[in-house]
Amino acid sequence: MASRDPTENPAAGYARTIIVTGASSGIGAYCARALKSEGWRVFATARKPEDIRALKDEDIEAFYLDYREPESIEALVATVLERTGGKLDALYNNGAHAQPGAVEDLPVEALREQFEANFFGWHDLTRRIVPVMRAQGHGRIVHCSSILGLTPVKFRGAYCASKHALEGLMLCQRAELEGSGIQVSLIEPGPIASKIAPNGLTWFLKNIDHENSVHHEAYQAQLARMRGGGSKSRLKLGPEAVYAVLRHALLSQNPRPHYAVTLPAKIGVILKRVLPASLLYRVLASQA
Repeated sequence: MASRDPTENPAAGYARTIIVTGASSGIGAYCARALKSEGWRVFATARKPEDIRALKDEDIEAFYLDYREPESIEALVATVLERTGGKLDALYNNGAHAQPGAVEDLPVEALREQFEANFFGWHDLTRRIVPVMRAQGHGRIVHCSSILGLTPVKFRGAYCASKHALEGLMLCQRAELEGSGIQVSLIEPGPIASKIAPNGLTWFLKNIDHENSVHHEAYQAQLARMRGGGSKSRLKLGPEAVYAVLRHALLSQNPRPHYAVTLPAKIGVILKRVLPASLLYRVLASQA
C-alpha cells in the first residue's frame, strides 16, 4: 500500500519526512529549521560535530554526511530509513562547495574533488532514495543547483561544470521518472547570503597557485571579495528566498522543473533565451 503523498494534508500525527543536506549554515540551515517549524520531520546533515550538535539542540535529527565519503551516504540512508520504517517523502540535495580559479589554473585533483562533493555524492544519495520512493509511489527530489548551472562565469569553471553536470543528469532522471509519482525539481539561485564565498577561499588557497598565475592581478579582486564574505549587492537575498521555492517544489501539485531565485538569476535565464550566444558570452565575460 502506497504511503501518503506529501502534497496531501497530513493526517493527525503524520509528519512529512525529508532529508536536508548541507544544513550547517546558509540555505540548508534555514530550510531545515523552516521545514521543522512547519511540521516536517527533518533529517539534517552536516560535516562538523559542532554543527550537528547545534541542530540537535533545536530538536532536529542531525547526522554526519560528507558527499565525498560513500560510506557516510550509506550510513545516513540506513539510519533514516530505520527511523521512518523504510519511507521518505522528500530529499533536498543542498550541501556543496565552490572551487574558484581560472580553468587553466585548476589542478585535475581539485576538479575531481569538486565533482565528488557537488555531483557524484548527490547522485549516490539520490540513487539510494529513488527505489524507496518508487516502492511507496510518491516522492519529491529537489536539487539546489545554481544559475551557474545554466550560464558560464569566469573564474568559476569548476563550480559551473559541476552544476551544469547536475542539471543534465537530473533533468534526464526527471524524464525517466515520469509516471512514477516522483517529482524532480532544480533550484537555480543567484546571489544568496551564505558562507559559500568565504568557504571558497580555503579551496582557492589550497589548490590555485595564484601568485604565479597569468591571472594574478584579476585574482586580487576575487580574493578581496572572498575575504569580505562574498559579493556586496542590494540584489543579494537571504536564504528565505530559496525556502519559498523549495516549499513550492515540495508541496505543489505541479512542481516546476526549474526555479530561478533572485533578480540576477532570472535575468540570466531570460538573456540566455533571447541573446545570440556570442553576445551572451561577451556580456557574461564582462562580469567580474
